[in-house]
Amino acid sequence: MKDIYVIGHKNPDTDSVVSAIACAKIMDYKPAIAGDINKETDFILKKFGVSVPEKLENISGKQVFLVDHNENTQIADGWDSAEIVGVLDHHKINFSSLAPLFFHAEPLGATSSIIAKLYMEKIRADASLAGILLSGILSDTVVFKSPTTTEDDKKIAEELASIAGIGNIEEFGVEIKKAGADISGRSVSDIVEGDFKEFNMGGKKIGIGQVELPDISVIENIEDDIIALLNKMKENKYEMAIMAITDIMNEGSKLLFSGDKNIIEKAFSVRTENNKTYIKGLMSRKKQLVPPLEKILSE
Repeated sequence: MKDIYVIGHKNPDTDSVVSAIACAKIMDYKPAIAGDINKETDFILKKFGVSVPEKLENISGKQVFLVDHNENTQIADGWDSAEIVGVLDHHKINFSSLAPLFFHAEPLGATSSIIAKLYMEKIRADASLAGILLSGILSDTVVFKSPTTTEDDKKIAEELASIAGIGNIEEFGVEIKKAGADISGRSVSDIVEGDFKEFNMGGKKIGIGQVELPDISVIENIEDDIIALLNKMKENKYEMAIMAITDIMNEGSKLLFSGDKNIIEKAFSVRTENNKTYIKGLMSRKKQLVPPLEKILSE
């Protein structure tokens, strides 16, 4: 095994974690995570008998291969003194390197799809690997409901499901999402920070979190607590802090935010009230939430 770590972004989601595991196994590297895994990922790894990777919150002095991210604000601490040897991602490119390195990006719905597309021959011999990559696709595409979903994602998912022995892909996807939607016992900070990413938009630091739920009414009693936490995050670190509560079944998102309401209203052509608004059809942070905000904040 080569002394190179494959690692996803801070506050790892399922696609980030399983991509690191799969790439590390295929490339004979070491898998790592930049933070604790969430309930959804825990459910998936246990289902397919896969161990949780080593937690590596600081990568200073390490050789690392990045998956599912490429922006500096999302890389584990110590990145500026690490050697990045490769990147495999499905997000927009905001990366530079003084040294030549492997860089592969495609506009698919999940990094898991790219890995499966590149290395399917090796994956066919490993049902557990196929299972976790299928899970990564279903998680990131919100069971194919996200606008980031492509026909390639669906075809790749079908092949992975056959290898992993999953009969009904959609039912399995809903099972995954329900596992991640269980917020019982979770603190407000855990809900907000569980899938929270930082972005640089027009020189301003913006923080955006997302949680996907089959029934967003379970959040109603703590919405004000979430906004209070977002206010603290804004005061300490961000120009704006946003939380998207995504409604899987009805396909839309309630945005809770701290910052200038005019930015939200202008970016999405909506009215806000008490730092809240609901946007029908908004499912993807990457494709539907970040680009309109970037456009407004870069003007």
